[in-house]
Amino acid sequence: MSTPTPGSVLRGAVDLSSLRNRPQPPAATGEASAPTDSGASSSSLVFDVTDASFGQVLELSRSVPVVVDLWAEWCGPCKQLSPVLEKVVVELAGKVVLAKVDVDANPQLAQGFRAQSIPMVVALVAGQPVPLFTGAVPEQQVREVFAQLLQLAAQHGVTGTVPVEGAEQPADEPAEQPLPPLHAEAFAAIEEGDYPRAIAAYERALAENPRDADARAGLGQVRLLDRVQGVDLHAARAAAAAAPTDPDAQFVVADLDVAGGHVDDAFERLLDLFAALPSDERAPVRERLLELFGLVGDEDARVIRARSRLASLLF
Repeated sequence: MSTPTPGSVLRGAVDLSSLRNRPQPPAATGEASAPTDSGASSSSLVFDVTDASFGQVLELSRSVPVVVDLWAEWCGPCKQLSPVLEKVVVELAGKVVLAKVDVDANPQLAQGFRAQSIPMVVALVAGQPVPLFTGAVPEQQVREVFAQLLQLAAQHGVTGTVPVEGAEQPADEPAEQPLPPLHAEAFAAIEEGDYPRAIAAYERALAENPRDADARAGLGQVRLLDRVQGVDLHAARAAAAAAPTDPDAQFVVADLDVAGGHVDDAFERLLDLFAALPSDERAPVRERLLELFGLVGDEDARVIRARSRLASLLF
């Protein structure tokens, strides 16, 4: 959510394929449970995870959202951020868990998450990565990101909890309302990797109800998924470098940057392109920027900065 991408179950944003096929426990039903062999660091809500135990974490994310904190002992900002993450996770009382990854000790996970800088925070929802943010951020921003993560998880049916030791167990809650049929169809298509079918379902939902905010958000997310699926990052960057004023080439890299959590880079790339083009060729760039603004969230500080620069270029 790159703070987030209020969504984006961004398949392809990071490459977890090499870690998916490790032995995993049976799927959880009802309440979820944290991995028992991953070296829990403080509680059932906060635990260490390794290259070897990551398969369990992926399975856990099908029941409860998992926030992954990539850190290292030598990283000062990591030591500032980790206590904030732990505090917010504990306050959420089992609705989210925190998996801590020491990148020096777990190079496969560091490579899989493309951890170019740390601290880096990513979520897992239903086995799929959701970029959240990099760097040490204020506690209030962490709370906002986690709130949006819970909304995203609910949209994908990930609403379990991890029991908190010593806490009173809540009374049975009423069953959740089923998803609207077109939303359910879109989610099923996403799980199957059939993004065109998911796009069509969301478009039909919006045709029926143009004010359906969930459908609009889902449509933006799945369109991005569809655009980045199977794209080679290195080839895309080389093409963009060779054609700095080609909108199509720049759009591909901007999409990959948003999917990978590098939101500022994506916005800067498109704004530079907008500034370089003649006025009669700028419309597609503006449209793509507005689409990505909506995906990241209108109240996100990076969107506000980018909108301000866009306005200065327009007038």
